[in-house]
This record gives sequence, C-alpha cells and structure tokens, in this order.
Amino acid sequence: MFKLKLPTDPRWANIAEGNIEEILTDHAWCEQKAATNAIGLITMLPEYPEIVTELLAIAQEELDHFNQVHEIIKKRGYAFGRPRKDDYVNELAKFIIQGSREDLIVDKMLFAAMIEARSCERFKVLTENIKDEELKAFYKELMISEANHYTTFIGFARQLGDPEKVNSRWDAWLEYEAGIIKSYGNKETIHG
Repeated sequence: MFKLKLPTDPRWANIAEGNIEEILTDHAWCEQKAATNAIGLITMLPEYPEIVTELLAIAQEELDHFNQVHEIIKKRGYAFGRPRKDDYVNELAKFIIQGSREDLIVDKMLFAAMIEARSCERFKVLTENIKDEELKAFYKELMISEANHYTTFIGFARQLGDPEKVNSRWDAWLEYEAGIIKSYGNKETIHG
C-alpha cells in the first residue's frame, strides 16, 4: 500500500519492547507533533473549507491518540518524559520543496503522508512482534488510523497539485525516505 522501499527489521520491536516506558513517551510526543502539524496545515489552507474540516478531524484524532498513550503511561505507573527530538522527521523535513505556495503545500502533505506511512508500518511491526497483549491490540487499532491519515494526505496532495506531478514527487519522497530509514531501527522510539 505505502510502497516503502525499506521495511523495518522486525527485531526493532524487541528493542522497543525492551523499554516500553521510553517507546510510549516517544509515541505520545509523536502524536502531539502530528496534531500540531495538522493544525499548521490548516493555517495554510483557509480557502479550502472541506480540507480544513478534514484536517481538524485529524488533529483531534491525533490529540485523542496522545491522550490514549498518556493514559497507558499513567496506568502503568511510568513517568511521562519530556518531548523527544525526532531525527527521522527532521531529516525528512529537509526534503520539503520551498518553491511556490502550491509546491510547498503539496510537499507538506507528502511529508505528512510519509510520516503516517512509516508510523503505520512501525505499528504493524509492533503488533506482529511484541508479547504485550494490551499494546498489541492498541497498536493494531492505531495502525488502521495511521493508514487512513496517509490516504487522506496523499489525496489532498493530488487534489491541490497536478496528480501526475504529485505521483512523481511521491516516488522521489519514497527514494529519499529509504536513504534515511536505513540509519534507523536501533532505538526504542517510534521512528528510531
């Protein structure tokens, strides 16, 4: 579905499961950043009320996910740590075109789609490889949500830009992401 060029090594799930407190805190902050990103996109698109409505729903859903992860952290007696820097996302952001307004908006949609695609793929790896039954079910539910967000962002990019150019640019994003992700998969973070 996502056409990711490099799948996550399933052994990453063992690293993540080795420090559940850290992966949950990192995940919570990823959800907060996803909500913030959706809100940022809203500010760029006031002339598209239907897209704004969808982005509001995504922002609210991401905040709900943040709350759900936070509740799991509290229930398990873990400490909710400070926000983490996400090197993977920061490296992806370097690929965003700073050209025309249309190019920038389309690329920001593709940037969001890429993060959602990789997050979905990581949640699938967790679902298939960790022993914690509660988290297995939780990540399966979130995997479906992330896939829907990916589809929404790709759809917005195609709506706002020339679909052929968007598809070509998506292929470029996939290649770029493959070059980045090979350096990750060895830390107990969602993208690490």
